[in-house]
Amino acid sequence: MSYVVVGYDGTGDSERALRWAVKEAQLRRMPLTVCHAWRWPYPISHIDYEGVAIVRRMGEHLLDHGVALARELAPSLTVRKRLRDGSAAPALLGEGQDAELIVVGSHEPDEMPVGSTALQVPARADRPVVVVRSPGPRDGLIVVGVDGSAGADGALAFGFEEAALRGWRLRAVYGCWEPGAAPDGDLSLFGDEDRLRRVCGTVLERAVAPWRVKYPNVQATTSLVLKSPREALLEAAEDATLMVAGARGTGVVEPLTLGATSDALLKHAPCTVAVIPNRPR
Repeated sequence: MSYVVVGYDGTGDSERALRWAVKEAQLRRMPLTVCHAWRWPYPISHIDYEGVAIVRRMGEHLLDHGVALARELAPSLTVRKRLRDGSAAPALLGEGQDAELIVVGSHEPDEMPVGSTALQVPARADRPVVVVRSPGPRDGLIVVGVDGSAGADGALAFGFEEAALRGWRLRAVYGCWEPGAAPDGDLSLFGDEDRLRRVCGTVLERAVAPWRVKYPNVQATTSLVLKSPREALLEAAEDATLMVAGARGTGVVEPLTLGATSDALLKHAPCTVAVIPNRPR
C-alpha cells in the first residue's frame, strides 16, 4: 500500500513538514507514517543502559506528540508511527522505501548546514522528496524546472499531479542560458539569440504539451528565460508556493549527489521544494 512518510523531531520546521504531509496524505487518500529517529549521542564505550532507555522514551514521547498533532489535523486519516534508532536521513530513507513520497522540514534559506537531512534525503531517495520551508503565497503557484531531460519530465509529472490535487496554477520555467541547457549540446545557438529562443521554446512547449492534455483543468503557463537554470528558477521561486525540480539535470553522472540547480534551490529558495529522482522507482 502506498503511503506518505514525514520526519518529525518536535521543531517548528518539522511541524510545518507534518502539516504539509497531512495535507498530501489527505489529497492522495493514503495513510501517513510519522517517523522519528533517536540515537544515543555518546561513543559506544560510554554507553549507559539506563540513560539509553531514558533517551529512547524521550523519543517515543516526542513521536507520540507528532502523531497526536497529525490526528488532530485530520481525524479521519490513518496515521502510523515509526521510531527508528540512528540518524534521521538513513531512518527516513529506510522508512520511505515503499512510500509515495517523503516529506522533511528545512531551515530558512541560507541557513542549511552541511550534512543536513534536507540535503541528504533528496540526494539519495528513489522517490519524490518534499522539503518544506514555508507556507508560501496563499494563491498557490507551482513552478517546475524544465531542461529537456528525463528528470525534468518527472518533475512535470509530479508538478501537474500536485497542481491538479490542490487546484493550484503551474508555471514551467526553462532557464536556457547555459551550455548544458542547449539541446543536443549545440553551442552555436548562443551566437544567435532568436534561434536560441525558437529551439529552446520548442523544447519547452513539447515537454509541457502531454501534461496539459492529461490535466486539462490545470492552469499552466510556460516561461523561457535567457538566464542559467539556477538563476531562472531562484527568481521564479520568489512567487512560488512550491518549486519542483529533477534531482539531477543533464550531464551529471554521480548517482548520489544533487545536481547544481536542485542543490541551489534547496539551499536558497524561499519556498517549499520538491526534488524528483531521475532513476526509476
